[in-house]
Amino acid sequence: MDEELLRGRVYGADHEDSGPRTGRVYRELVAGPLDGLLLDVTGWSTDQLAVGAALPTEIGAHGPGGRARYGPRPGDAARWDWGGDTR
Repeated sequence: MDEELLRGRVYGADHEDSGPRTGRVYRELVAGPLDGLLLDVTGWSTDQLAVGAALPTEIGAHGPGGRARYGPRPGDAARWDWGGDTR
């Protein structure tokens, strides 16, 4: 695993235990409200990884109940770019 990724915080993890774990697979979230967080995609199918995710967040444009859309960056599978906020 990339040494830089080992320093990041994992989306959805408790603050006391927010670092990445050995043996897990992560994507770095780039830009938007979740910039710099890691998303644990361990066990996701190839189709799920190709589509990306709409992740619940209270700090996006729509506040509580909103979601931030992230999807794979062409040519860089380790990073997912922000595609905007949605409800």
